[in-house]
Amino acid sequence: MSDQPSVIIVGAGLSGLSCAVSLHEKGIPFRILEASDGIGGRVRTDSVQGFLLDRGFQVYLSAYSEAGKLLDLDALNLHPFEPGALVFDGRRLHRVMDVFRRPFRILGSAFAPIGSFTDKLKIALLRLRLLKNTTDSPDQSTESFLKQFGFSQRIIESFFRPFYGGIFLENELRTSSRMFEFTFRMFSQGKATLPAQGMEAIPRQLAARLPDQTIQLNSPVTKINGHEVTLASGEILSAQQVVIATEASQTAKLIPDFAADAPRWKSVTNLYFSADRSPLNEAIIALNGSGKGLINNLSVLSDVAPSYAPHGKILLSISVLGIHPNDNLPVLVQEELKNWFGQQVNDWRHLRTDLIREALPEQAPSHPSPGYLRLDGIWICGDHTTTSSIEGAIIAGTKTAAALASACES
Repeated sequence: MSDQPSVIIVGAGLSGLSCAVSLHEKGIPFRILEASDGIGGRVRTDSVQGFLLDRGFQVYLSAYSEAGKLLDLDALNLHPFEPGALVFDGRRLHRVMDVFRRPFRILGSAFAPIGSFTDKLKIALLRLRLLKNTTDSPDQSTESFLKQFGFSQRIIESFFRPFYGGIFLENELRTSSRMFEFTFRMFSQGKATLPAQGMEAIPRQLAARLPDQTIQLNSPVTKINGHEVTLASGEILSAQQVVIATEASQTAKLIPDFAADAPRWKSVTNLYFSADRSPLNEAIIALNGSGKGLINNLSVLSDVAPSYAPHGKILLSISVLGIHPNDNLPVLVQEELKNWFGQQVNDWRHLRTDLIREALPEQAPSHPSPGYLRLDGIWICGDHTTTSSIEGAIIAGTKTAAALASACES
């Protein structure tokens, strides 16, 4: 590895890694500096007592086009969720399926008391329009978009809020309607999946394509001055170009001029439980459509990908929007879930609670998505410069690499 690489990349998350992969393919030497003890950024997985615990409930959407070009999806061994959801209305669970993919569920979905029959026809119409990439609505909040499209308040409250609450990590549906259209299209074109070895298998696959010794862990950057990067250890490194591929909040600390443009963060609290039997027995997400309680969504990850749990055990993931630093939260969640599943919940064992304060950058209406920024000669990329998604993070990295290649040639 050259002592003075052409490019220094600060951050070994998906954007930094995808930027590095693209630079390596172009023959441009680089070095990645990562503050933490591992790669992946927000896409990390821990092995705990034989269970694979992702840091927050995450899925990979198989329809991601740019990510699909960069990744070997077969090697990830993706396990799909069923295309639909079970919705708890305060009394029982009702099934709402994508009837284009599960036509035998058409009657059950049509008559489920989650929205009206007209609402379900409108979902089909919206699906057809978005698959053609045609909408005539301005960028606005997702809630405004849904109302303008003619959806009833009933289905917005019982389905869209909890389903997209789990995606956007906010159930006010204030997120950009462009982001809603993008994710709705991805769900229509492909499947929500889990890699067999956890979500961290995605960044691990990218890192495996890089030369040895090009990723330097436990190396927090404290200052960037032109082409010089200062580490917390006091070491100073230099390169022709510097890329900051960290979270937006860290970028703002390193580049003060970026602070005004840094998006706010959305937070989530994620709980993991183990049990001897699944309350769902299928690879599907369950949503809280009652409008009450702490829980937003629940899934049995081992029903989707059995490798997430040891043999004979199951792994449940429960998302609560926002931060809830309450030691009694697991008990409160189990009490609430007795209304869903009965007394079997008493036998569940709490494994871990993750308080994820910086889970997803806010994407408001008219959010700019240039792919990357350049301030004071420094390149800035991440999902905050595109769309708040795995696809967005990878697009940001590859676009930055393309621009860097041109800059290095000039």
